[in-house]
Parts: sequence; structure tokens; C-alpha cells
Amino acid sequence: MNDAPIYLDNNATTKLAPEALEAMLPYLQEQYGNAGSAHLLGRLAEGAVVNARAQLAGFLGCADAELVFNSGGTEGLNHAIRGVFEALPAKRHFITTAVEHSAVLAIADWLKRQGVAVTLLGVDREGRLDLDELAAALRPDTALVSVMAANNESGVLFPMAEAGALARAAGALFHVDGTQAVGKVPMDLSRLPVDLFNLSSHKFHGPKGIGALYARRGLRLRPFMLGGGQERGRRGGTENVPGIVGLGQAAALAGQELEAMDGRVRALRDQLETGLLARVEAIRVHGAGAGRLPNTSFISFQGIEGEALFLKLSDRGICVSTGSACSTGQREPSHVLRAMGVPAGEALGTVRFSLSRFTTEAEIRKVVELVPELVAELRSAGAMGRR
Repeated sequence: MNDAPIYLDNNATTKLAPEALEAMLPYLQEQYGNAGSAHLLGRLAEGAVVNARAQLAGFLGCADAELVFNSGGTEGLNHAIRGVFEALPAKRHFITTAVEHSAVLAIADWLKRQGVAVTLLGVDREGRLDLDELAAALRPDTALVSVMAANNESGVLFPMAEAGALARAAGALFHVDGTQAVGKVPMDLSRLPVDLFNLSSHKFHGPKGIGALYARRGLRLRPFMLGGGQERGRRGGTENVPGIVGLGQAAALAGQELEAMDGRVRALRDQLETGLLARVEAIRVHGAGAGRLPNTSFISFQGIEGEALFLKLSDRGICVSTGSACSTGQREPSHVLRAMGVPAGEALGTVRFSLSRFTTEAEIRKVVELVPELVAELRSAGAMGRR
């Protein structure tokens, strides 16, 4: 393979923006001080953290002091959800959805073992949340409602404002897993009834291993990591200064690129879907009838296994996913497709294409040309095998 890979797995991770790398380099090299030290290099590092916090706060529409830097999405989810139940021991009910990221579902299972009642809300065939079901599930002892801003597999957007309003009216806190939505759709926390919101830098062209948790001012939340008192005592441990700087720069860039995401990237996603629907029979775009992220296309190809198409595309330098990267390798339908009521045979033939602002029209044209050939090969091989 001589050509550069075509990367269409941006919901798993994204390319580090060159500007973010450039901003990070001084703090990996000559300005390597500990942000907790009082000498010159320490003060330079502290100033960089303060600046990055302001960049992220401006991007999200919140106060600088409401942000806690951490190692990424999984830590943020654990801090938010487990922290609420530690802070509110009298409330023993948790509501989330059946299509959340596997990390949230793992925390829900852990809460059950601690005696917490857990309600998993369903979705319809397009992956949409039923707000009436949420309203009916709320109880006086509901401590927290947690929903994702956008599904990592289907790209379907959830109604954060409406769900948050229902939770708040019932006296429950409201947490949003914003990992997939940040950098792809506008996000203004000052206008949303959100108490907790987490994100991960590597989903919007920042470095891996760094993220942040938004905790509304005045919210009681136990620290997730105890240590040296960093992050106002909310998250102990020496600050990852280069990562924080990269996150701040990536957030600033993402704010400038939102219009392009909704315009050029959405148009490329639509071009991909239109081209494949015209050239390949018996396929379905999941969530097409719902509001979706502009970069995500989750497509079932009937009569083949998505894993087989994934491997053929990979052999030709095209990087996609058969679902969530965190569950890759499991030869069974994803929990998202099961919750959407997709038949098992169809679900196993599903591939996710996720674009970024670095995706080009030439790349999409190549994929649209190649996929029909590969699907035809696989279907033919399957038909031969059944004779």
C-alpha cells in the first residue's frame, strides 16, 4: 500500500491538529516545569494551564473555575457519576440509557452492586430517546440522570435541554457525556440545565490522555482522586501541562471549525451515504431519520459481516469501525443496535464511517467507488458458501 491511509474512524480518535502540537512542544521541552512549583518554570507552566482553562471555558460557555482537568472521558464519567452517589448517600436511584458508552454501563453495573436502583431508558428504531419514558422513570430518590449528548455509534443527538429540565424539575442532578458531541455541534453550557458534563480532548483533534469535567458552580461532588490538592482539591496529581495546553488549543480551533463541520463535513457525509445508497442494494443508514452528528454514518450491509468488510477496507488503507472502538473484537451485535431493535443478522453487517475536518472529497469518492465492489465480493462469496 503506497497511498496514504484514508481515515474514517474519527469517532474513535482524531488526528492531532498541527496547531495543538505546536502549542504543546515548549512544555515538553524547555518549559517543562511543574505547575505547582513557585519558581520561574513553575509559574510559566501554571500560566499555560490558566490560559488553556480559559480557552476551554470560552468554547463551552462556562466559568473557568467550573472545569476540572483529568485524564479523559472514562475518568470524567467515573468522577461525575460515582461522585454524585458518594455525595448524596440518601438518594439511591440512577437513570441512564441503554445506548450509553460502555464505560457508563459498567459504572451502572457497579452501582447496582452497591445497592443503587438503576433504570435504563430505551430508544426507538432511529435511536431517539423517549422523553415520556424519562419523565415516568423519575422518582423522589433519583440522584442523577445521565445521558450522552450524541451516540458514539449512530451519531444520534439526544435532547439535552429537555432531559435536563425534566431532571431538574424532579430534584435530580443531570449529567451529560459530551465526549462525541464536543467539536462537532455547538455547545453552550450557560444555556443548558446541565450540572455535570465531561469531554475528552482526542475526540476533537487534541492529544490523548487529557480531558475535562464541567461541574456547575456550587455543586457538591467528592474528589475522584486524592493527592496534592491540584484542581482546587477536586483532582489530585501533577498537572499534565503539555496535554492541557493541547486541549486548550484544540478547543479554540474546534470553535472556529464548527461552521465547517455543519457545512463541508456534513455535505461529505451526505455524499458518502447518497453514493452508497445508489450503488449498493439492501443497505440501511441507522439513525437517518433523527438529528445526527454531521460526521457520522452507521450503515448496515445485509448479507455480509461488517467485520469482513472492515478487514477488506483496512487491507486497502481505509480505516473504519464496526461499532464502538471500545468493544471491537466482540462478534455479536453492539448494544446500541440491539437497543434500536435491529435484527441480529443486519446488525452484524454494520460499519461506522466517521469523518473529520481533515476528510477530503477525493477520499469520499474513493470510498464510494470501492465499497460496492467489496460488498459484491463478500455477498458472492457468501452465496457460494451456501450452495
